[in-house]
Amino acid sequence: MTNNKQTLVISAVGIFVCYFYFAILQEKITRGRYGDELQDDGSRGERFTYMLALVGVQCVCNWVFAKALLTITPQPEDGTPKAYYASSALTYLLAMISSNMALRWVAYPMQVVAKAAKPIPVMLLGVLVGRKSYPMQKYLFVLLIVVGVVLFMFKDSKASAGAVLEHETIGQLLLIMSLSMDGLTGAIQERMRAHSAPSAQHMMLAMNGWSAMIVSVGLLVTGEGKAFVLFALRHPELFTHLTLLALTGALGQLFIFMMVSSFGALACSVVTTTRKFFTVLFSVLFFGNALSGRQWVGAVLVFCGLFADMFFGRKPASAKEKLQKQKDKSEGELLEAKR
Repeated sequence: MTNNKQTLVISAVGIFVCYFYFAILQEKITRGRYGDELQDDGSRGERFTYMLALVGVQCVCNWVFAKALLTITPQPEDGTPKAYYASSALTYLLAMISSNMALRWVAYPMQVVAKAAKPIPVMLLGVLVGRKSYPMQKYLFVLLIVVGVVLFMFKDSKASAGAVLEHETIGQLLLIMSLSMDGLTGAIQERMRAHSAPSAQHMMLAMNGWSAMIVSVGLLVTGEGKAFVLFALRHPELFTHLTLLALTGALGQLFIFMMVSSFGALACSVVTTTRKFFTVLFSVLFFGNALSGRQWVGAVLVFCGLFADMFFGRKPASAKEKLQKQKDKSEGELLEAKR
């Protein structure tokens, strides 16, 4: 029992620490300034705008992590068609890119709260495309999340100047696109599981491998790869930030894997969802991303809806269905941890 408690504490603290620091680094890279050169708009320091490169770095590191897991704990051969992985990787990639791009125009708390609303597109696509049915409780909990997101993202007409409002709207549209891509990714992954039920490690390896290849093509075609390298050479501290970002992401996934394998997907979901809430709080306290009273109410409603859905939003299932659902949720936690 003592060992179990120690493992629980170590896993939970590891998830919190790694992804707190991951969030700090992500906000620093995407919203900070590098150098002290005077820019055309009168500001000082260059902005990091190479989102394809940033996502590519994360995909490569995730691929290495998945490869290491498969080396340590070999899995049965994966028979999933490559077309499933390629299409899933494309939507997964678009979700990551649009989410990271949104940080140029919205504060980190808004990104975290919006991405926490992933059950909304997953349920919509499940009903419209997958012809699924859900218990009434789940609809109510998702409605609570919807209300919370609307309250959080709604902009007071008098609060901002037109230009700021327009720019924040761009960020919000990118977050909506990211959520839509998350929903499509979930729908494709359901097809994968029905076809061949790949393990979490195989899914991580293949999706990140395909994503890295797609990003590489994008970097070459757009010329962003060369611009990114030149930017990094001008500002060597970026290498440190990217290395730490990759390291905290990989370690965070390792702690998530420990949590899922030892205590199940529900315990891991509680920890990761709680982590997201405290990430919002941390960003408010340390990065000056102040929230209005309405936004605090919205954030609380979103996380209350998520926790309620975890504990009460699922209809009773057979032992076999419970085992399959736990496997599916475990895969989801490993693939979606950083969001």
